[in-house]
Amino acid sequence: MREVKLSDGIVTLSPLCLDDAEAHLAGEDEPMVRWLNGGPGTREGVEAYIRHCREQWDTAGPLRTFGIRVGADGALAGTIDLRFAAEGLAPGQVNVAYGLYPSWRGRGLATRAVVLVSRYAADQGGKELVIQVEPENAASVAVARRAGFIPGKHAHGEDGTRLDRYIRDLCIDPP
Repeated sequence: MREVKLSDGIVTLSPLCLDDAEAHLAGEDEPMVRWLNGGPGTREGVEAYIRHCREQWDTAGPLRTFGIRVGADGALAGTIDLRFAAEGLAPGQVNVAYGLYPSWRGRGLATRAVVLVSRYAADQGGKELVIQVEPENAASVAVARRAGFIPGKHAHGEDGTRLDRYIRDLCIDPP
């Protein structure tokens, strides 16, 4: 696997590794479970997911998952992933999903991470970035707006949940 590392000097993004499992489980809380994970994690489940993510990197699959890392020690602050192919995406659209652990929220780190993956997605041929968020997830909506996304159409998840879509043209430099 070609190791990808993206950084703006504050936030560094790099693929998840098995060593991240413990930090991920320690950082998981109710909002992360509700908005991102779909259920509480277990060590076995998190390790299986990380192995799947590594396989996606190795095979140039449609999923690219990064750990959001902060500080000189590269502490894991959360995750962000890109999906280059998924139901409901038009050709050239790339879905982005992100989550920060509680102690890292409110510092602008998620916005920085979204800007970094936007550049990566554009370099990989993406034309538009899409954030799909439940309207009640005000923090995620705020990240989308700060990162230069504009409201798009509404969608519904597999379970019927309403999702507001935010779109950003990848040909335009982020704020």
